[in-house]
Amino acid sequence: MNARVAAAELLMTVMDRGRALEDALDVVPSFNALQGRDRAFARALATAGLRRLGGVNAVLSRFLDRPLPDTAPHARALLHIGATQLLVLGTPAHAAVGETVEAANSLHETRGFAKLMNAVLRKVAKDGAPILAALPPGADLPPWLYTRWRATYGEAAPRIAQALLQEPPLDISVKSDPESWAQPLLGALTPTGSIRLTAPAPIDSLSGFNDGAWWVQDAAAALPARLLGDVRGKRVLDLCAAPGGKTLQLAAAGAHVTAVDKSDARLERLRENLARTKLSAEIIAADALEFRAEPFDAILLDAPCTSTGTLRRHPDVAWLRRPSDIRSLTELQSKLLAACAKLLKPGAPLVYAVCSLEPEEGEGVVAEALRTGWRRDPLRTEIPSDFITAAGDMRTHPAYWPEIGGLDGFYAARLLRT
Repeated sequence: MNARVAAAELLMTVMDRGRALEDALDVVPSFNALQGRDRAFARALATAGLRRLGGVNAVLSRFLDRPLPDTAPHARALLHIGATQLLVLGTPAHAAVGETVEAANSLHETRGFAKLMNAVLRKVAKDGAPILAALPPGADLPPWLYTRWRATYGEAAPRIAQALLQEPPLDISVKSDPESWAQPLLGALTPTGSIRLTAPAPIDSLSGFNDGAWWVQDAAAALPARLLGDVRGKRVLDLCAAPGGKTLQLAAAGAHVTAVDKSDARLERLRENLARTKLSAEIIAADALEFRAEPFDAILLDAPCTSTGTLRRHPDVAWLRRPSDIRSLTELQSKLLAACAKLLKPGAPLVYAVCSLEPEEGEGVVAEALRTGWRRDPLRTEIPSDFITAAGDMRTHPAYWPEIGGLDGFYAARLLRT
């Protein structure tokens, strides 16, 4: 019961208070009071509720005469969690309904809604599944976002939306010789050389963890660093570096890496991973727009963005973003690119990357850069041809690799100063 209350409060913290789920995990007392399996269950339940938020709400609306009032956020969240158990997790009806109602009766904020929850969840258990299955593609996403994707990706948009409904597998980058690590890690080699785990497992229990042989990194996120080519012995700037997977890649490839990020707290994970993997990099907590240094041989700029390419792992992002965020972030991205011009040696490469599916943050920012002193160095064979656009940039999205669990959405372009 407590796990269901915690999941509801995690959902409230995201939807009503605008906090990212990762942040909510640190600040919700009912969640932090849980241990072991209960804690994992509460997190999984909240994540599933966010992943299928639009669809579950659409089903609930069929069985509610009117929406629950804005003054009852606890009841609204707990009802959603109960319906998520029934519709998404496949919890037996007697358990999902009974334990959700019991949880409602245990809280003074929700006690008055317990009878309503009981009646609605029984209807959801009986008739909700076919309603959810009949919803159109994109029903689990904010309408403004799916409308954009249909305009940008056309026939791929429904496949992207469908890919987001699945729990993503975990990908791992290894220091070297990935072919030899697939079996010890109980995984399979992806077409781009990452290792994808084929079954869930505690990360710190896997072979090579204590030896620092690898780190967790989505297969798409591992691609931009490769676009810099051979970096052995070169001074490379990893700008906006946290949480640091790309820094580890560059260091493992033999680069002398300077990793810069505004958040010293987020850099702490990079410090820990550098120590574990026995790799080295210079770490600097600084505002990328104000950072100054001698020009580098190469720069990787993984710019702050709407992160809509990461909804497989972070479904809360869809509901935390607003259309206005795109404009403000593209302005920041263009400023960061301009700042990089002073940090790069003449003729040296810069890779600009964003984990966004929004074209303004990718192709749009690069188009502006091409008018302000940059030129494109088109990609050729560095990555699979399916990922290379007509202009010679990189574009991945979640509908790629459906047979092995999908891929995050990334855009990257390699640029040179004219």
